[in-house]
Amino acid sequence: MAWDAIVVGGGVAGLVAARTLTAQGLRTLVLEERDEAGGAVRGHTVAGLRLDAGAESFATRGGVVAALADDLGLRLEIPQPVGSWVHLESGDGPLPRTGLLGIPSQPWSTRRTLGVLGALRASLDLVMPPSDDPETLGALVRRRMGSRVLDRLVRPIVGGVHAADPDDLSVDAVAPGLSAARNRGSLARAVGSMRASAPAGSAVQGIDGGMHLLVEALVADLEAHGGEVRTRSKVTSARRSGDSWTVEAGTKPTGTTPESAPESAPRLVLATPRAPEILGLTTGSPDPGAEVTLVTLVLQAPALDRAPRGTGVLVAPQASDVVAKALTHGTAKWAWLAREAGPSTHVVRLSYGRAGAAEAEPDVAQALRDASRLLGVTLDEGHLRGQATVRWTQALPRPSAAHGVVVSAVRSAVAELPGLAVCGAWVAGNGLASVVPDAQAAARSLV
Repeated sequence: MAWDAIVVGGGVAGLVAARTLTAQGLRTLVLEERDEAGGAVRGHTVAGLRLDAGAESFATRGGVVAALADDLGLRLEIPQPVGSWVHLESGDGPLPRTGLLGIPSQPWSTRRTLGVLGALRASLDLVMPPSDDPETLGALVRRRMGSRVLDRLVRPIVGGVHAADPDDLSVDAVAPGLSAARNRGSLARAVGSMRASAPAGSAVQGIDGGMHLLVEALVADLEAHGGEVRTRSKVTSARRSGDSWTVEAGTKPTGTTPESAPESAPRLVLATPRAPEILGLTTGSPDPGAEVTLVTLVLQAPALDRAPRGTGVLVAPQASDVVAKALTHGTAKWAWLAREAGPSTHVVRLSYGRAGAAEAEPDVAQALRDASRLLGVTLDEGHLRGQATVRWTQALPRPSAAHGVVVSAVRSAVAELPGLAVCGAWVAGNGLASVVPDAQAAARSLV
């Protein structure tokens, strides 16, 4: 079959790029090396409930993801307004409800978590003279609001969202628009203005039924327009010959890797962090970030009906009594999930894995111990209705300075090659709000 375009990588970036191409009437083939498409946004079934195996929400900035979901006929949902908490060495405290990555828009309101002295220091940001932006998010927060905001609020959230340390991350990579909103003035006011402009008044939203429905809708739409998603197809190389790109891929139907026939097309999108390897570039490889393990517990536990820690808890790195870095109380966060689960049935998900830390694979017993401590409720195997453990690799590239150098080198090399584009979190930054518009732009550049 003659293809007009080939997309390597069947995560959301690859599927969005493929959909953009098929919308222009181009026959598009997606090659995905795993058993199913979706990457870190696919779903799984636990105790009879269809749940998200990876991402369960998206940042609302830009409105692009919401527009895509609406175009695909999906219904959006806002998290329940019950707040979330942080687990510290000194005890637990609420996170700012109108913050951004833990940076509060109202510093004095955080005094329960920061202490009076910490809240006073953070409030100085409102009257401090303007200053230039430091290179990293950690340095910016430390300069404007002090170390308590960084250690007690920002570091736990950035560790949970990006599996990285804020001192290693550039401001623009993890908080696009923050530098422009601050304009060298108050950090708190910049966060407040960004939150005020967020659609629906929430920094994040989800999909009624789970984020995995986005993947299913993208695949269905692609196939309805003549495209194809071919799983268990690992692309090993790509070369340009004449007016076409030819990709070599191995298939894995029974655990072996026999070579399949090469596929060719005039357009090629590499939506995979393996792009430098596939192209044979000498740019180096992107930073894969930390390996992240998610343990989902479905519990019959009436004690959780009151949502004792709101939508969940983030763990400060200094807290040594808990191994997990974060907990999400899914049935407290999403109304659709509470309806699906039924009375006193709760979905709790714990996240493990920090950048630069070697950790043993968590088991269910460890997850129950961590959940008990974080939620303040005793939970044991007698409450367990089902569980699942999913390990993610290369799902959260760390947007460090070194990673940025590699990405810039790859983009420069790709710009010299006709009919080629790259996309994905490894080049666009983590989160669908970055990935989706970048994938659409990559595809449009080939039309």
